[in-house]
Amino acid sequence: MPNSEDYVSSVSWIKEGNYLAIGTSNNEVQLWDAENTKRIRSMTGHAARVGALSWNSYILSSGSRSGYIHHHDVRVPDHHVATLGGHAQEVCGLKWSPDGKYLASGGNDNVLNVWSNSYNTVDNSPLHVFTQHQAAVKAVAWCPWQPSILASGGGTADRHIRFWNCNTGQCIKSLDTKSQVCSLLWSNEYKEVISSHGYANNELIIWKYPSMIKVAELTGHTSRVLHMSMSPDGTSVVSAAADETLRIWKCFDVDKTKKEGSHHNYRKIWQQHFKTRNTVISMTCSSSSSSSCRVLVGLLAF
Repeated sequence: MPNSEDYVSSVSWIKEGNYLAIGTSNNEVQLWDAENTKRIRSMTGHAARVGALSWNSYILSSGSRSGYIHHHDVRVPDHHVATLGGHAQEVCGLKWSPDGKYLASGGNDNVLNVWSNSYNTVDNSPLHVFTQHQAAVKAVAWCPWQPSILASGGGTADRHIRFWNCNTGQCIKSLDTKSQVCSLLWSNEYKEVISSHGYANNELIIWKYPSMIKVAELTGHTSRVLHMSMSPDGTSVVSAAADETLRIWKCFDVDKTKKEGSHHNYRKIWQQHFKTRNTVISMTCSSSSSSSCRVLVGLLAF
């Protein structure tokens, strides 16, 4: 960053290819060619830092501290094609559904919005506005095998994971986790969800879906587990916490010959951890076809 006080506030790989989107504290969205370490373009328009990014084909959506979401068509010079205004505070969670039909946005205003992929330049209103969470909604994740099912998690005053059918606008399940929910991911290999938590337990938990029976608790972090990202092959999860460590968990590996057995008979969970020396404020794994988890993080220096 040109200014020593500026920082990377969000990162997101395009689904196919080596292009990386970066949101910054000075209100920009940048597009980088990661292979050649070259910035392709900078896209302005936001009035505050860009803390959330999500791709839908060639449309890059960015959420800002101002509460607004911008859609950028990265193919054309006039990139800003739509603005969504549905939050009174910072957009802290943003994710397109696997089929590209819906966009979920969570805010520090405790609101979860679901938007259609049909938008215009004049009037854009959310399809669904969910207000059941009692704290910031940072954790949002779409089910990979039922693309209309959305999971969301609330902060310290809420502690709930909630599941929504976005075709009907109904909450289909809710669970009190007894801890701040910071991030959510679905497994592609198992019908399971993994959640990361802050106060009070600072851990990761794997849940069986839809029963939400606890499968495993993954401990080791000593402060809020702020971010998670899945490896391209779906076997590993990398977590980043305010304790300034990254931990890689091999938690969804499968022995195909033993998969008919019980969970603990055919799956072992192991971890590696790395010290970052600074707080990780954004993280993403490369979406390339490689099975390895190539992690890119944004670090905030205090």
